[in-house]
Amino acid sequence: MERKLYSWQEECLNRWQSNGCRGMVQAVTGSGKTFLALTAAGRLLQHKNSNLKVKIVVPTSALMQQWNKAIKEFYSQGQEEEKGRLWAGKVGLRGGGFKDSADCQYMIYVINSARYQLARQILTELKQGEAVFLIADECHHYDSGQNRLIFEFLPFIEPYRENFFTLGLSATLPFGQSRQYLTSVLGRRIYTYGMEEASRLGTVCQYDVFHIRLSFQGDERAEYEEITDKMTLLYSALVNAHPALKKMDIKEQFELLQNLCSSKDREIAEAAAGYMRLSYKRKSLVCLAAERIDCALDLVGSLDEHEKILIFGERIRQAETLYKLLHRQYPGRVGRYHSQMGPQANKNALERFRTGQIRILIACKAIDEGVDVPDASIGIILSGTAARRQRIQRLGRILRINEGKDRASLYYLHIEETSEDVCFLPDGRENTVFELEYDSVWRRFFNPDYDKAATKALTDMEYAGLGAEKEKEARRCLKLGIVRADWRRELEYMEERIRDAKSTRERNYWVCMKKVKVLMV
Repeated sequence: MERKLYSWQEECLNRWQSNGCRGMVQAVTGSGKTFLALTAAGRLLQHKNSNLKVKIVVPTSALMQQWNKAIKEFYSQGQEEEKGRLWAGKVGLRGGGFKDSADCQYMIYVINSARYQLARQILTELKQGEAVFLIADECHHYDSGQNRLIFEFLPFIEPYRENFFTLGLSATLPFGQSRQYLTSVLGRRIYTYGMEEASRLGTVCQYDVFHIRLSFQGDERAEYEEITDKMTLLYSALVNAHPALKKMDIKEQFELLQNLCSSKDREIAEAAAGYMRLSYKRKSLVCLAAERIDCALDLVGSLDEHEKILIFGERIRQAETLYKLLHRQYPGRVGRYHSQMGPQANKNALERFRTGQIRILIACKAIDEGVDVPDASIGIILSGTAARRQRIQRLGRILRINEGKDRASLYYLHIEETSEDVCFLPDGRENTVFELEYDSVWRRFFNPDYDKAATKALTDMEYAGLGAEKEKEARRCLKLGIVRADWRRELEYMEERIRDAKSTRERNYWVCMKKVKVLMV
């Protein structure tokens, strides 16, 4: 009853089985982790017959619903007698308002509900002679705090270990102590499937990344430098007292500084608290820099009017400001998704985006995981984050393959010469990182190589006497081209697009891109 697996999935499952059906998989979002896990469950079910309980833990209600849908679709592919033997047709849900009976063969738990129920249920079922398969989706969430409660049963299952199986899934597994803990409960990492390999092998679509350089406006730069100078002084004092700070990563530094805020040494406590306050203030200054809104508005206006766009922000206030401005320009075509909207409003916005009623969705962190919108081809990171995991997750939101979707583009807006980390993705042969600069005075984007060729193309058209209308159309095409990477495609590809164009506007665009390409050779 299995659909054909990608080669990486088959190799991964072989390693998982060789490791006693235990382990963690790190694979890029959109490459097929859910299908991989359900195939693993299906194989275990065939081996154990009906004597297997599958427990799936997810971080959000949205992911719970996606897994519920995925399970039903997975079994809809099989023969009726095979489905009846392996699956009774009901998935139990716990969390997000659901409290189904825990005796369903497939149970999906939102982590908040799993903390206080799952360990007891797993141990009970193992003692009753049943086998249990625990799938921990987005497992990097389960390594700390209250979330560890879901693994409380582990010290007691040694007599039943041969009937206990695990699979941890994540696009970005943690490092250090967090990784060690997850390894102790889920098994070692058995497979890694990265962004570049997935794109090359066609399990996610090809993509381009654009770094758009922005500048502070008004007094923002002076305020940023003043905050940085104060932070430098405080950091020096803290390092003198605790030299280990210099060797820690950002997460470890943050945890130590939090602890130091409660230090009995009043001077160190005040320095740590002051550093934390200034760090947050500086991050807010960078995150909410005024030029980000102007750039996002002009970028959306420069893109094709049929593109579906996901815009990622860090702050709700910023997202609401952009929403109001875009709503004026594209009434009824823009939505927003964040924690203050409420579950039903967010669900409605996401559904309207999926069905195409709106084509622009502005979201904060709530959408980083648990969103499956295969036809979204544009991502705009309005304000950045230092967390590599979050940035890769956001890219993954636009990489799912869909019919008619040729390529995806991610635009990462960053303030030049600040603490924002710029380059975070590989520059492979198929996927290229482009640098753009935005000027808020002229309200336009710049790329020296492209601008030179585009100017020459317009000059040639003027000399050819093509007239005002055709020149206007050429300017439209060239304005769109600077925020895309189509001018870097092969000539054969461009000629194919010209030949197969479905409209005059599309044909004109590719004619202009071919002209730019020729002028740059």
